[in-house]
Amino acid sequence: MASPLMQYGFSAIKHHARRWALGLGLLAAAHLLVACGKSADAPAPAPTPVAQPFQILATSDLRDAEPLAGMVEKATGVKVKFTFGGTMESTEAVQTGTTPADAAWFANAKYLLSDPQGQARVKLQEKIMLSPIVVGVSEGHAKTLGWDNPQAKVTWATVAQAAADGKLKYALSNPATSNQGFMSLMGVVASVAGKSEALTVADIRRDAINGFVKGYKLPGDNSSYLSEQFIAQQGSRVNAFINYESWLLSLNQSGKLREKLTLVYPHEGVATADYPLMLLNDTRRDDYQKVVAYLKGDEAQTWLARTTLRRPVNTEVAKAQAGLFPQGSVLVELPFSTDRALADGLIDAYLNEFRTPIASTFVLDVSGSMNGNGRRQQLVEALQYIAGDDASLTGRIARLTSREKVWMLTFSDAVNRPVFFQLPKSSASTDAKQQVLANVRDYADSLQMTGGTALYDAVLNALVNMNAERQKNPGYQYSVVAFTDGEVNKGRNLEQFKAAYAQLPEDVKAIPVFMVLFGEANETALKDLVATTGGRVFDARKASLYSVFKDIRAYQ
Repeated sequence: MASPLMQYGFSAIKHHARRWALGLGLLAAAHLLVACGKSADAPAPAPTPVAQPFQILATSDLRDAEPLAGMVEKATGVKVKFTFGGTMESTEAVQTGTTPADAAWFANAKYLLSDPQGQARVKLQEKIMLSPIVVGVSEGHAKTLGWDNPQAKVTWATVAQAAADGKLKYALSNPATSNQGFMSLMGVVASVAGKSEALTVADIRRDAINGFVKGYKLPGDNSSYLSEQFIAQQGSRVNAFINYESWLLSLNQSGKLREKLTLVYPHEGVATADYPLMLLNDTRRDDYQKVVAYLKGDEAQTWLARTTLRRPVNTEVAKAQAGLFPQGSVLVELPFSTDRALADGLIDAYLNEFRTPIASTFVLDVSGSMNGNGRRQQLVEALQYIAGDDASLTGRIARLTSREKVWMLTFSDAVNRPVFFQLPKSSASTDAKQQVLANVRDYADSLQMTGGTALYDAVLNALVNMNAERQKNPGYQYSVVAFTDGEVNKGRNLEQFKAAYAQLPEDVKAIPVFMVLFGEANETALKDLVATTGGRVFDARKASLYSVFKDIRAYQ
C-alpha cells in the first residue's frame, strides 16, 4: 500500500495537471477569440425584429380620426401610422405607385377607381363610415329662403338658382382638389340634366354651373381652414357652408358660430362619403384585415359616431347612435358617373371657365440671402413650374389658368414696381396663352438677388394694389402670395404693419395673404401676420417649393 505522502503527491499531481490543461484550453480559446477580433464574453442574442408600422395614406379631412391609431394597436397589436394629404395629390400618389403606404383611406374612391391604374393599385377595400355632402345654411337665412321646413323639396338646381340670384353665398372646398367640392358640382350637373346615371360631357349645362359658382365666395382646400374663415365671415360675406354632414354637425356643436346652420339635404340625392380603407400592399393583407375588423367593430364605430359624427356602417351601432344624427331626412344616393372623361372635363372646365377667375400678387423676396442654399433656383423653378404644361392631376391644378391675372412684386431693401401678366380666355388661341406663359418663365429666370428684407412693406403694398384692383374689377378672386427666406430687417416691423393694416378699408379683409416659409424666415411672425390678414402659412423647408405651390393654388 502506498504511503499517505505518496497518495497525496499523486493526487496533487493529477489536480495540477487538470488545472494546467484547463488553463491551456482557456488560453487557446482566448487567443482564438482575440484573433477573430471578438470578446471572450458569450455572444448577445439576436434582436427581435421590430414589425414595420402599417402605413395609411389618408385625406386631410380624416385628421380627426388619427387617435384610432393607438386604439387599433391596443386592440390588434398592429402599429398604425397615418400620413395626410389632399384628395387629388393622394389620388395621384396611389395611381402612380409613388406612395410607400400599405393602405389608403379616402372620403371615397370613386374618382380613383374610375381609372385602370387606380383599379390595379387597390387590392381590397372596405367601407368604414358614412357622411353625406349637404348644404348648411345659417338658420335665419334658411327661414328667409323657406328651406327650414324639412318638407321643402330643395334640389341642387334650387341651390344653384339661389346662388345665381345672389341669395346664397357659400364656403366650399375647391372642386378641383377636394371630394366635397367636386361632388357638389356633380350634383348640380346631374340635377339640371334631369338624370344622374350615364352622364356625359354633353349633359353639362354651363348656365347652371355658372349660376352655382356665382355664390362661391369662400374657397379653400380643407375643412379646417374653411371652418376658421366661415366662423369669421358668417353673416358678412357668407351665409352657407357646403360640406360633409359630420363637419357641419360638429360646427353646430362647437358654439363658435354666430348662428347655427340648418342642414339641407338636396331632394334628388346626395353624394355620400363612405370612407373606404383600401389595401395597396398585398403583403400586409393580414394586418389590413385585422385593422378593418376592428374599425367596423362596436368600439371603433361607436367612437367614430360620437367623436367625429360620421354615421356607422355597423348596423347595430347605427341603431344605438341614431340620436346623434338628424331624423326625417331620406338620404337618396346620387350615383357617380363612371365616365372619367366627364370628371376630368368638368375639373378642367371649372378651372378655366366656370370658377371666378384668379387675380393675385406674388410677393417675391429677392434679397441677398436668396442666393444661398439654392433658394433662388427653387423660386425660379417654382414660378416656371406654374407657367409650364404639367398634365398630371396636381400639375393641372397648379398651373396658371385662363383669364388669370398675376402681378409679380419683388422686394429687397425696398419694394419694386409690380410686373403684370394676364392669361387669355380659354377660347383664345393656344399660341396666345403659350406666349404669356413663356413671358412668365423668362421673367422668373431674370430674377437677381441682392439687399435686405422689407417683407411687411411689400405685403402692405400688395394688399393696397389688390384692393384698388378689386374696386375696379370685382369679378375676380383676389389674394396675395408672399415668399421669404429670412428675418425682416428693412422697412416696417410687424407691429407697424398691423397698425397700417388696421387703417386700410374694410374690403381689404376679404383678400387673404398666403405666406410661404423657407430658409431662416420667422415662422412665429409669419403666422402672426396671417392671423391678422386671414390666410395660411405654408412650410417649404421640408418640401420643394413647387409642391407647396400646388397646395396654395387650391386655396385661390
